[in-house]
Amino acid sequence: MGPSPIAGPLFLLVDRITAAFAVVAAWLFVAAGAMLVFEVVARYVFVAPTVWAAELSLLCLIWATYLAAAALLRQRRHITITAVTQRLPEGWRRVAEALSLVVVLIVCVAAVWYGADIALDSLQRGRTTGSMLNLPAWATEASIPIGFALIALQALVELARLGLGGRAAIASPPPD
Repeated sequence: MGPSPIAGPLFLLVDRITAAFAVVAAWLFVAAGAMLVFEVVARYVFVAPTVWAAELSLLCLIWATYLAAAALLRQRRHITITAVTQRLPEGWRRVAEALSLVVVLIVCVAAVWYGADIALDSLQRGRTTGSMLNLPAWATEASIPIGFALIALQALVELARLGLGGRAAIASPPPD
């Protein structure tokens, strides 16, 4: 049984959104690396450290991590413990994967709920990082509800794929 005429394009849309954010994340990782290299050269070669490189690179790393997480879920690149599930028959592996996706969804909903509350509170109160740049705190905090919302969206698609007869991605038996 394949996806319905509506589900197929919807799944593809979510996959494309996830992939687009993964590309953004990759560029954020590159930017963070470039900023840190610049900081090292400025500090140790020119003895003129920056006030911005460390904090902005950290901001890039945080955002990149949360934006890439949904793509990792899609590609099944998160850490899994397969000692038990690899020994299960296909049907039970599918049940184990479904249960793990439900747990992911529960965690994501909690992270979005509380993360959005914290970010909005920081925005309303005008909280800042208290560093040399004194960036608004919500600029970092918003990465959590946005990133976890992306993960939840991808987890819903993966759960639907599994329910529509997709193959269990976790703990498949090793090839002969």
